[in-house]
Amino acid sequence: MTIIIAGGQFGDEGKGKIVSYLARTMELDAIARAGTGPNAGHTVVHNGKKYKLRLIPSGFFNENAKLYIGAGVLVNPNVLLQEIETTGVKGRIFVDYQTGIIEQKHIERDRKDNYLQEIVKSTGTGCGPANEDRARRVLKLAKDIPELEPYLTDVSDDLNEIIENGGEILIEGSQATHLSLIHGTYPYVTSKDVTAPTFAADVGIGPTKVDEVIVVFKAFTTRVGSGPLNGELPEEEIKKRGWVEFGTVTGRPRRAAPFDFSLAKKSVRLNGATSLALTKMDILYPEMKGKTKEQDIPRDAYEFIEKIEDVAKVPVKFISTGPSSEDLIVRDV
Repeated sequence: MTIIIAGGQFGDEGKGKIVSYLARTMELDAIARAGTGPNAGHTVVHNGKKYKLRLIPSGFFNENAKLYIGAGVLVNPNVLLQEIETTGVKGRIFVDYQTGIIEQKHIERDRKDNYLQEIVKSTGTGCGPANEDRARRVLKLAKDIPELEPYLTDVSDDLNEIIENGGEILIEGSQATHLSLIHGTYPYVTSKDVTAPTFAADVGIGPTKVDEVIVVFKAFTTRVGSGPLNGELPEEEIKKRGWVEFGTVTGRPRRAAPFDFSLAKKSVRLNGATSLALTKMDILYPEMKGKTKEQDIPRDAYEFIEKIEDVAKVPVKFISTGPSSEDLIVRDV
């Protein structure tokens, strides 16, 4: 069984929450990180401790699973090595030989580029300039960095061997569909494609090896930085609705708008979703907070879920009802 987790909006959908559930309930052999690089943050709460991760897979706490970072991902060695120490995963974390490396010069170029900073509103983590160098074929790779030598492997070879032996793999994609360089709200996007087909390619798995694609949506829409946001609400209205949030990596306030059904429909199509996850339902419907049974979903919330399913033509399987990993309704769909 191979499952891909993808974001359906502009990031910050709560993908880590769904990954946490799957990491706790599946007998995973491997969890692989796909996506752009350390410009995306994932917040994980485990044993009462909060981890803000940018490269280590969010399901790291499943100690039976090996952790991988695919060749299509960018790695800042300083960030990675610090996270390895923080999470205690040394010995079961592996990086592909051909993973791209972010150097200090990339970060400096990113932060000094007026277009990236003022127009695109880049996170300043060096990902764009690093991917630019990769396209020019001058970027250093993980195999060029002595500090990473203990962690190097052929991720594609390892994962495909697990699949051939009937193992279970979870692929965590970062960012989200509408931040895709190819399919997103260009030019207000990340520096590569971030949809499920590319997530598979990032870690070296062919499309026929993928069994499920779970696309995660927030019950309302948020985005950090520039770019279009249909139905965007003014700051006062965002506060009134209790939708105030901040980006994990940048700390910038997130802009917010009601759920965009047309955006969701496109995300389902681009990712080939087999099921959906819906987070922050307790924010939209406070009476749902902490609920874990489908029969506890109020009528108006159920109608909202049904509308999403009607538009997407894909079932909503996971419904998040609070910040804890236990605050989740899993529907039998």
